[in-house]
Amino acid sequence: MPFSRTRLLVSLVLSIAFSLPTQARIIRIEITSVQSPTFEGKAFGRVGAYEKLRGKAYGELDPTSPPNALITDIALAPRNGKGMVAYVMDIYILKPIDLSKGNHKLFLEINNRGGKLVGGFNKSSGGNDPTTAAQAGEGFLMNKGYTLALNGWDCSAPPANNNLTISVPVAQNADGSSITGPSYEYISFDNATSLSYSLAYPAATLDQSKATLTVRDRLGDAPSVIPANGWEYTNDKTIRLLPAGTSFRQSAIYEFHYTAKNPVVAGIGFAATRDFVSFLRYATTDDFGNRNPLANDIQYTFSYSVSQPARYVNDFQTLGFNADEQNRRVLDGIENWLGGASGIALNYRFAQPSRTERNRQNHLYPEGVFPFAYPVLTDPLTGRTAGRLARCTASNTCPKVFEINSSNEYWVKAASLLHTDSQGQDLPDPDNVRFYLVAGAQHGTGNATSKGICQQFQNPTNAEPTLRALFMALDAWVTKGVAPPASQVPRQSTKTAALAVPQPGSQTGAVPQAALGWPTLPGVTYTGLVTTRYLLDFGPSFDQGLLTTFPTSVAGRPSYVNFVSKVDKDGNEVAGIRLPPVAVPIATTTGWALRRSEYGENDGCEGSGQYIPFNMTKAERLLANDPRLSVQERYQTHEDYVEAVRKSVQKLVEQRFLLAEDAEAYVKAAQESKM
Repeated sequence: MPFSRTRLLVSLVLSIAFSLPTQARIIRIEITSVQSPTFEGKAFGRVGAYEKLRGKAYGELDPTSPPNALITDIALAPRNGKGMVAYVMDIYILKPIDLSKGNHKLFLEINNRGGKLVGGFNKSSGGNDPTTAAQAGEGFLMNKGYTLALNGWDCSAPPANNNLTISVPVAQNADGSSITGPSYEYISFDNATSLSYSLAYPAATLDQSKATLTVRDRLGDAPSVIPANGWEYTNDKTIRLLPAGTSFRQSAIYEFHYTAKNPVVAGIGFAATRDFVSFLRYATTDDFGNRNPLANDIQYTFSYSVSQPARYVNDFQTLGFNADEQNRRVLDGIENWLGGASGIALNYRFAQPSRTERNRQNHLYPEGVFPFAYPVLTDPLTGRTAGRLARCTASNTCPKVFEINSSNEYWVKAASLLHTDSQGQDLPDPDNVRFYLVAGAQHGTGNATSKGICQQFQNPTNAEPTLRALFMALDAWVTKGVAPPASQVPRQSTKTAALAVPQPGSQTGAVPQAALGWPTLPGVTYTGLVTTRYLLDFGPSFDQGLLTTFPTSVAGRPSYVNFVSKVDKDGNEVAGIRLPPVAVPIATTTGWALRRSEYGENDGCEGSGQYIPFNMTKAERLLANDPRLSVQERYQTHEDYVEAVRKSVQKLVEQRFLLAEDAEAYVKAAQESKM
């Protein structure tokens, strides 16, 4: 080819390349440490040994690109010489040393406040830097050949204890001056030793007349204003009570309204996960020639989230981040555990993503915001039309999703709104989403020998065996088209739903005892305390992620309709996946609990549930005036109890809610018990 034609062709190619829209992407990946093999060389079945990679990923975002323009304040973020907004995050990868022996599937754990919570699910001891063979445990995921990956996304995650963090820019006014605006802190310490409180954002002014601090002992009390001589700023990010040395009252609720400055562009955390997974799945090298450690390997991608990050994934879908900027699907399958019907307060100015509302904590933040459900619906309270599936449907990038919740999410996070409309009417399951309640479980696994700050012992129901079985079902749905188990949740149509009743002016509602079917138990207080989701007023710019005001109460605000599962005569839930602690009970287990006297008596005990054992004999229960049959009345012999457990787990295996090996563990535990 003549030189002139070659030069013309090169010029044409470069012209086309530079005329294409700039795409958000990971521009550089830096592996700072490699441990190969890790876990002391332990081999996992046919897959063999794994290696651990830790490092940084550097990303750039075009703030004018429509997918990125949804990020609040990205237009006000500093730009580099290419006009891009830059960020950097921690990354962590566990992969087979020989990728050809893996299953070519990515298991992305969305970290919780920087920490890794996959341990129990993975049949390992967990931790933020598992290294030894003992810490790898049985290695459920490694035995099956998954590559595990995590990335920083939460701008509020503390940089300690091997946490995964992300560094995002501070938004500024066009003239370079600091952005200021209202911010709010909900403060409560369950101790009597806390002397100061650190603010999420620095105060714009130390003028105390521009801030308000209130206190109340219980959620239902009227707040009292603490005068200026009762508190002070020690610096622009810390307040304390006066005189110096005064501790915050144990379990009292303090609320601090002030003007903050220097908001970070927190919503970049959504794009960071999108672009990290897209890089691992589709890229060969970064812009500097560094090889993608998973290049040409990943065929399917899954995410797993526990609690806070499950709410993050809900909004990740709603905002359309499951499509990368080349309109390719990012996540094929999503397993959310303990997310409720909430989003996360990440894509807002002065975001505080570490907050989450429960019966008594972190009220009046922008978390429980329409849309709650997946289908596109019109909200009668706002007139808005939206749904978690709207954007992915338009881009044809919707994943398969399992939304799995404990009873606690129904009681304290209004999880029923995931599968109903705003007025509590049942919705049909979307083609790509299923919903599951783990009956009678609290928010995580509790200690049945400890009451903590609650009135009853904690609920020890462990959902991890079901989470494993459902993940295998999700994998089969994504990779082989095998239909998943049917949803298992309370519904009005099956008459298993007990409606929550709002209490006018109160931040919580109640489920009447008769509607629930709750038995009156000796020594157990029942108030029916349940979360109510209100349409809160954050000002006229709220839809743009800008909060111009924070509400101080829910008085006069309309509410959404939610419900919980009804219970049987023992107080155990009738809907959902009934694991042996519910199906073959030796106690009443609940997803709700109340605080004891020194911690705000009868206010909600947050994520805790209750474990209320049955009496062993009929004589004992009659003496206690307990309406529930004793253990001996239910199971005549130890063998009867073991057989009942065996039948229960066999059914769960058939329904694909337990794997065979986990079913055997239940039977073995029953055999070794004293029942």
